[in-house]
Amino acid sequence: MLATAASSVRLSTAAAAAGAATPKLAFKPIGYLPPLAAAGGGPRPLSLSARPLYRQVPFSATRTVAPPSATADGARPVEAASATATAAPAETARRAKIGVYFATWWALNVIFNIYNKKVLNAFPYPWLTSTLSLAAGSAIMLASWATRIAEAPSTDLDFWKALSPVAIAHTIGHVAATVSMAKVAVSFTHIIKSGEPAFSVLVSRFFLGEHFPAPVYFSLLPIIGGCALAAVTELNFNMTGFMGAMISNLAFVFRNIFSKKGMKGKSVSGMNYYACLSMLSLLILLPFAFAMEGPKLWAAGWQNAVAEIGPNFVWWVAAQSVFYHLYNQVSYMSLDEISPLTFSVGNTMKRISVIVASIIIFHTPVQPINALGAAIAILGTFIYSQAKQ
Repeated sequence: MLATAASSVRLSTAAAAAGAATPKLAFKPIGYLPPLAAAGGGPRPLSLSARPLYRQVPFSATRTVAPPSATADGARPVEAASATATAAPAETARRAKIGVYFATWWALNVIFNIYNKKVLNAFPYPWLTSTLSLAAGSAIMLASWATRIAEAPSTDLDFWKALSPVAIAHTIGHVAATVSMAKVAVSFTHIIKSGEPAFSVLVSRFFLGEHFPAPVYFSLLPIIGGCALAAVTELNFNMTGFMGAMISNLAFVFRNIFSKKGMKGKSVSGMNYYACLSMLSLLILLPFAFAMEGPKLWAAGWQNAVAEIGPNFVWWVAAQSVFYHLYNQVSYMSLDEISPLTFSVGNTMKRISVIVASIIIFHTPVQPINALGAAIAILGTFIYSQAKQ
C-alpha cells in the first residue's frame, strides 16, 4: 500500500517536470463512487432524472421562515394567539345561541301546556284540539315557504315513504298525550311521560335486540319507581289519562326509532323536517278526528265554551295551536346545534319547568309523597341520560 502511494507521488512529480505550467496534485476524493456500468459495458451517462442525495438552498436575506407552533418556553406565536382570539368569540356566540334555543323551547312549551289545558277544560274534544295544533303548524310553514321566509326542502317520494311510519307514530303520541291532558292534571301527565326512557330501553332491547350497559338498566329503577309512586298517590287519578300518557310514551319511542332508521342520509333541516312531519300527520289524523268526534259535537261544544268563557276562548285555541308548533319547531332546530345528551338533559329540565308552572297556575293539589315520586322519576331520567351516553 505504501509502495502504491509512493508510486503515485513519483508519477505526479514526473508530470510536473515534463513542463506543465501549473503543478496539480493527483488525489482521489473521499467517498468517491465509480460510475455504474451501462447495459453496453461503458459508463452510464448522467441523467437529469437522477435524484440528488441532498439539496442545498442558497441563503437569501428575503427568505421567510414559518414560525413554530410554540416557542421553547411554551408561549404561542402571534398567529396562533390571533386564531385563538378569533375562535373565542365564535364559541361564545354558539353557546349564546344554544342558550336562546333552550330558553325559547322551555318558555314556548310552558305556554302551550297552559293554554292547551285551558282549552280542554272548556272544550273537552282532544281529537279536534290535536288536529288544530297540526293544522296551525302546517299553515305557518306553507306560508313561510311561499313567502320565502324559510327555504322549502327538496324532497322526493322516497322521503315521504320513509317519513310515513314516523308520522303515524307521531300522530298516535300527540293524540294520546292530548287525551291524557284532557283527563288529568298537566303535572301528572308530564310525570308519567318522564318514564319514556324506560319504554325506549325495553323496546330497543326486546324488539331490536340492542344491549345497554348495566348503569342504563339501573337508571330505570328510579324512573319506574317514581312514576308508580306518583300514580298511586295522585289525588285526581284517572285511568284514561294514565293510559293516554303511557301510550304517548310508547308511540314517541317508536317515532324516534323509525326516524333514526328511515331518515338516514336525508338532508333536511330540523325545522323543515318537523314541518313535513306535521303535514303528513295532519293528513293521517283528520279522518280519525271526524270519525271519533265529528262536526256536531264540535259545534255544540264550541258554543258552550264561547258562552262560558267568552271571546277569550278563541284566543286560547289559537294560542295553543300556534305555540304547539313553535315549541316543537324550536326543539327540532336545537337538535342541529347540540348533542343528543345535551338535548336529553334539556328535555328533562323542560318537564320540570312545565310541572312547576302548571302546579302554580292551576293550583293543583300535590301531596308530599306525590311530589317525592315526581322528583325520583325526573332524577332517574337525568341519570339515564348520563348513563346512556
